[in-house]
Amino acid sequence: MAHRSDPTIDLEDIEAIGADDGNEARVRAGFWRKLAGVAARVPFAEDAAAAYYCALDSRTPVRVRALLFGALAYFLLPTDAVPDVFLGLGFTDDAAVLATALNLLASHIAPTHRAAARTALDRLRANRPAAGSR
Repeated sequence: MAHRSDPTIDLEDIEAIGADDGNEARVRAGFWRKLAGVAARVPFAEDAAAAYYCALDSRTPVRVRALLFGALAYFLLPTDAVPDVFLGLGFTDDAAVLATALNLLASHIAPTHRAAARTALDRLRANRPAAGSR
């Protein structure tokens, strides 16, 4: 299945959110560690993982990949608009940024990306120690 670039997204949009090679490196280095630590607390864990797999997919258009890496890099920042340490509120800004990116780019996230996300999250959850068993 061929992917198409979203005609509503232009290069200025990508540059405005700071999409660069650093975002990809940051996401590759820290995504799973962060998601493993918060997967039980954030309702958008599966969407974040699907976005990750879509961003890594070489068939995904470059502009889409850049936007996804930018949104995922924002998720990794510990101190952003609402720092993640604030229980209940800390991930609301992360969810909003990711939801906006996913809403704009939903046609690029394939069923294979979602399936890979579910499998990876199932593995993460299976390897987490039960609460109170430390």
